Amino acid sequence: MHKVKVKICGITRPDDAILAAEAGADAIGLNFYQESPRAIDASTATKIIDSLPPFITKVGLFVNASPEDIRSVLTDVNLDLIQFHGEESQDDCLLFGLPYIKAVRMHEDINLAALVQAYDKSSAILIDTYVSGTHGGTGKSFDWSMIDKEIIKPVILAGGLTPENVSDAIMTVKPYAVDVSSGVEKSPGIKDEYKMLEFIQLAKELTL
Repeated sequence: MHKVKVKICGITRPDDAILAAEAGADAIGLNFYQESPRAIDASTATKIIDSLPPFITKVGLFVNASPEDIRSVLTDVNLDLIQFHGEESQDDCLLFGLPYIKAVRMHEDINLAALVQAYDKSSAILIDTYVSGTHGGTGKSFDWSMIDKEIIKPVILAGGLTPENVSDAIMTVKPYAVDVSSGVEKSPGIKDEYKMLEFIQLAKELTL
């Protein structure tokens, strides 16, 4: 039996990071994909990380970034995990000496078991909604019953989660963790303190 972990992604301000931590978040996500409305630079990321208390996991999100760009961020930013949200191979993901999460955008033609095998050195598989031309942060959910319950990797469930549906999502999928961004925002990149608190409380009141 375990309590579900919660990651608040797309943090852009130290104040929001502090509020997420105080609300009980286990991890925060920092987005380095420059096409995202939640993108930040290394300087902002460092300020956010410096504001956090101990024991909050810092995750950096990249989408098809060059190794040079990722190394540049890692030189300046003290990340604990890397989340790869593009078409990176496992070899790409292993270049940096940090544990990694591989994001998968779920649709009917996905062979999830094969992808889990292809990224067998990942710490977890993050399952998000497939929307053509986007890489996460869509605010759209998907049919959670598509997820194979026999996946041997820890599953992080993302995609359109909100305080209104997170309990149902957790009871359906029984994930290791849930990941939310737009579902706890006032506007892209600006978090809503009360939505974060409600989301985290609802997620953590369940025992799997």
